Order: sequence, then structure tokens, then C-alpha cells
Amino acid sequence: MTTAQAFTEASDGLSLVMNFDGAQSLTDLTALINSACDRAESGPQDTLLVLPLGALAPDGHGWPGEADIRAVNRWERAVRRIETLDRTSIAVAHGTCGGAALDLLLAADFRVGAPGLRMRPPVNGGHIWPGMALYRLVRLTGPAAARRIVMHGGDITLEQAVLLGLVDHTLDDAQDVTGASTSFVERMADKETAIRRQLLREATTVEFDEALGAHLAACDRELRRLRGDRPGTSAPERRAGA
Repeated sequence: MTTAQAFTEASDGLSLVMNFDGAQSLTDLTALINSACDRAESGPQDTLLVLPLGALAPDGHGWPGEADIRAVNRWERAVRRIETLDRTSIAVAHGTCGGAALDLLLAADFRVGAPGLRMRPPVNGGHIWPGMALYRLVRLTGPAAARRIVMHGGDITLEQAVLLGLVDHTLDDAQDVTGASTSFVERMADKETAIRRQLLREATTVEFDEALGAHLAACDRELRRLRGDRPGTSAPERRAGA
């Protein structure tokens, strides 16, 4: 797949759609993800990275294929780039979603499921692949639910995924990826939302006293926004101008 074939610019002018192919090698998928992040970061602040997911081998097994630990490390770091990207990402999953698709789905800011979606953690020789998808399952669903998923095995249906908080929104029909993303662009892809996303990401890993400073800074920014202050205007400057 060439660079031109890997991405599609949506008609809304804001969405960058990544043309995902789950049959690609781990190395090629890693390069695709890094390229997607580079392109999104070089675009406007309100760029939305859309990840259509689902093209998976029928049996869902074999992930990550022929790869060494260095390739796995590079892949996990690429997925982490999606998770911490300074742009909003939305994953639209359909069919059987496992392996690379499952990793990306769990890392996206907003997760959309199409009818018939089944999430399938990859299994090799009777054991679930111990990648960072396990970590994200715990973060998203809690230890008890994640333990049931890992120990009991089996697919996660769309209905179960919604109840577990693994899917944020469902498509009611065969709506295309661009149509699904457009309705979220205006309210998600802005700097204020990015700040709140960052605070949410840090909430489970940062102690209260450390988090307080970041939350107060965000509150101060919001108060200034509500007052209509210019960005960067300090209280002394406002008093001097009064």
C-alpha cells in the first residue's frame, strides 16, 4: 500500500481517514500508524483521525505473526502515539475486530461499533496475547471485567462492549465512516476537548496533589474563556486595563 493509498481526505475537510488493512505485517502496520500520526499532527488543530477497523483474518488467530520483541515494542509505541495524539481519534469498528484492530480500537478517543461487531482478543495456543490491550482492558472496564474477558475467553459482542464501556456509540445502519465521524468533529476536535482528554488519561495514574495543579490550570483557562479574556492575559494585566 502506497502513502497515497493509505489515507483518504474526507469531504468535511477535517477528517483524515486511515485505510486500515489488518492483513498487513506488524512492521507495515507500525509504519502506517506512525505515518497517520505524523499527518494528523501536521494538519490543523481540529483534524480528526478516523480509523476504520475490522479487516481481520477469519480465525482471528496468529497475532502478531512473525515478529520479534523489538517489532512488538515498536508497534506498542505506535499505538501509544494514537492514544496520546494531540488530535482527536475516532475508531469505527465492524465485523470481527482483533489483533491490530483491537489494539487501535481500545486506544482511540471515541469508539464506534457497527451492527454485528465482535471484539476478539487474539489467542495463540489457548492463551490470549499478553500485549498492552490487556492493560487497556483493565483501564477501560476495571479489573474484574477484564479478568472475566481474559480467563473465560470468547468474543465480546457489540451489546456487551457497550455495557462494558468499550464502545461509546453504535451505528444504526450501514452509515459510512465519514458520515459517522462528521457528527463528532465540531464538539470533539478542539483544544479545550484535548485538555480534558489529557486530564482523563492522567486520572488513573497521577496522585491527587500532582493532578491538582493541572486541573487548576485548566479551570483558570476555562474561567478566562468564559469571561472572554484574550489567551495568555494575566490578572494584573486585566486590572491594569480596567
